[in-house]
Amino acid sequence: MNDSDIADIMQALGRQARAASALMARASTADKNAGLRALAALLRANVPALQSENAKDLARAVAAGLAAPLVDRLKLDAKAIETCAQGCEQLAAMPDVMGEIIGMKQQPSGIRVGQMRVPIGVFGMIYESRPNVTIEAASLSIKSGNACILRGGSEAIDSNKALAALVRQALQASGLPLDAVQLVPTVDREAVGQLITMPQYVDVIIPRGGKGLIERVSRDAKVPVIKHLDGNCHTYVDDPCDLEMAVRVADNAKTQKYSPCNASEGLLVARAVAPAFLSLIGAVYAAKGVEMRCDPEARALLAGVAGAKLVDATEQDWYEEYLAPIIHIKVLAGVDEAIAHINRYSSHHTDAILTRDHMHAQAFLREVDSASVMVNTSTRFADGFEFGLGAEIGISTDKFHARGPVGIEGLSSLKYVVLGQGEVRS
Repeated sequence: MNDSDIADIMQALGRQARAASALMARASTADKNAGLRALAALLRANVPALQSENAKDLARAVAAGLAAPLVDRLKLDAKAIETCAQGCEQLAAMPDVMGEIIGMKQQPSGIRVGQMRVPIGVFGMIYESRPNVTIEAASLSIKSGNACILRGGSEAIDSNKALAALVRQALQASGLPLDAVQLVPTVDREAVGQLITMPQYVDVIIPRGGKGLIERVSRDAKVPVIKHLDGNCHTYVDDPCDLEMAVRVADNAKTQKYSPCNASEGLLVARAVAPAFLSLIGAVYAAKGVEMRCDPEARALLAGVAGAKLVDATEQDWYEEYLAPIIHIKVLAGVDEAIAHINRYSSHHTDAILTRDHMHAQAFLREVDSASVMVNTSTRFADGFEFGLGAEIGISTDKFHARGPVGIEGLSSLKYVVLGQGEVRS
């Protein structure tokens, strides 16, 4: 397939998406919810078939030597499929905010001015590895009354095609336009180049994948981009804290799953609690084979932990997103130093404080410049499903339009509406 053929395919997808977006914008809430419930039922009814297609992708990935964290992201097991189905049902149960008018105020002239929430129109989604993103994007697109063009990675092509076919069945069953959700049929990279340069058809691009993909899209796109580059998240253990809780949360934040962007990559510890806390968490990490890259103070405190994998941290380690059983550890004076460290080195994704001091917690919430800031809980909760959004299209570390997990409202826009009774401007 040459570049001309790909351009023709992408132009056709764009035209079809734009036409479908007009139909989706006026689709009834009942039809959109019916589509979501139909999709949930189809996912549950097709678990073996989906896993069969996913197995093809996994076999190719292993044969190609894909890194273990990326293979892990590629898996579509029964639990992942059920989570997708529940996300569809959760979205169907949520209020439909499209068409909602907010902030209506009477002006001295007699007119009333407010804002109406409306769909963005068409979004393009470019993603790697995780095939469940196909369902997350499709379901959010349906609920928000948008149309979308999805371009998954070559490593998940069989899984994505199987999932997209179920989406198409759900759209048809609920009377929604079939072109409301379209999967790019080619894995040629030129398709990405076309998708991100079609402002006449695409209103926003959402890349979800490795740093290289997101940097390329951000550099070359001719339409707005919602993005995040890294997930260098931190857990800060404060003085005072509940040591038992801090160990449990710091363990979960790092080891519950290594590959997601909301796993903690940095552990910061207040000096006063460091001797007691590090001996406890060090034993947990050692038992799970987690490599600890430490500053000199942390390394000295961890030296007596049996089986601990200790490495001297470099300056670059404070910036790193490992997506692996590796964590960097630093001892700090207290909350002010922790906030300064996070604001300097983090990717502004998700950062947490574990503390019993209310004022420290409030300072952390106010001053840490990240999309999600947490108190006494695991960074692994930074997720649209866990936040009650039904699903997420991705995590945004941008400060304009959408920030944090992007759900329905992140796929909408506000336009001004003005109501009058014949007023004229003097």
